Amino acid sequence: MASGSLAPPDPDPGLFGPRSVTWQLHGDPVMWIGGVRALYLQALHPVAVRGVMINSDFRRDAWGRLMRTASFVGTLTYGTTEAAEAAGARVRKIHRLLGVDDPELLLWVHCAEIDSYLHVVRRSGIPLTDAQADRYVDEQRTSARLVGLDPGAVPGSTAALARYFEDIRPRLAAGEDARTVDDFLRRPPVAPALRPAREVIWRRVAALAYDSLPPYAHELYGRPAPPPATVTRRLTATANLLRCVPGRLRWRLPPRHILRAMDRLGPDTRPMPYSLRSAAAILDEPGREPHGNRANGGDSTRWRTRTPG
Repeated sequence: MASGSLAPPDPDPGLFGPRSVTWQLHGDPVMWIGGVRALYLQALHPVAVRGVMINSDFRRDAWGRLMRTASFVGTLTYGTTEAAEAAGARVRKIHRLLGVDDPELLLWVHCAEIDSYLHVVRRSGIPLTDAQADRYVDEQRTSARLVGLDPGAVPGSTAALARYFEDIRPRLAAGEDARTVDDFLRRPPVAPALRPAREVIWRRVAALAYDSLPPYAHELYGRPAPPPATVTRRLTATANLLRCVPGRLRWRLPPRHILRAMDRLGPDTRPMPYSLRSAAAILDEPGREPHGNRANGGDSTRWRTRTPG
C-alpha cells in the first residue's frame, strides 16, 4: 500500500448484521408461511383491516403486494443502512399520504407480524433459545422505527409481546372485512394457468398459516384447526421440504437480497438458522437468561424444538 493511502472502509453490515438473530431467521423459507399467518392475524383488528380494505389493492394484486412486503423485509434485513433507511422513509410517506399512520394501528400490524414470524420458525424446528427469541423481538424495534413507531413504545421481549396481546384481545373481532380476507387467502383469484399451483401449493400454505394461529383466532373466525400436535407435525414437514431447496437457488429469485449481502460482506455471512443453537454464546447478549415458559399472541415461546438428527 502506498504511503499515506487509506484502507478501504469496512463493508456496511446494514441495520442488523450477520451476528443478529434477525439475519439468521429471515433467510428461512418458512417465513412465507409466517407472513400469511400475519395477514390472518392482522385482519382481526377491525379498524386496521378496514384501512387495508379502503387503501389497498391486495384483491387485485395479491402476489405483487406479498412480493413488495417481502422485498421491504429483505431490504431492512440484508440491505445497506442507506437502503434500509430509504425504504423506511418511502413506507412512512405512503402511510402519511393514505392516512394510515395511526401509531396504535401500526403497532398492531408490527406485533402480529413479528409474533407470526417467531411462532412459525420456532414451531417448524428452528432451534431458538428463549434468550434468542427475546433478542429477535428486541431487534425488530428497529423495523418498527422505520415504519413510523417510537421504538420505546414497542414490545422488546416475548413477555412484553404477550402482555400486548392480552391487552388488545378484547378489541379483536372477525367482522365482514376479516371474512373477506379469510376467503381471499383461502382461494385467491389467479390466471387459469396458475390454478393447479394454487390448489397444490397455495392452499396448503394458507391452511398451515391459518392452523398455526392461536386458539382465540380460530374461535373468532369460527373455523377449528386440527389438534396442535398435528399442526406442528405438518408445519415441520412442510418447512423441511422447503429447506431441501438449496439456499443459493431460492435466493436467486428477485430481488436477491441475501446474495447481494453475501457479495458485500463475504460468503461466511450466509444465513444459517440451524446454527443458532451452537452459536448461542455468540448471538446472545451478555446477561440475557431464558425467561421460562410463556404464552403470547401466537404462543411463540411454547414450542421447544431440537435440531433434527
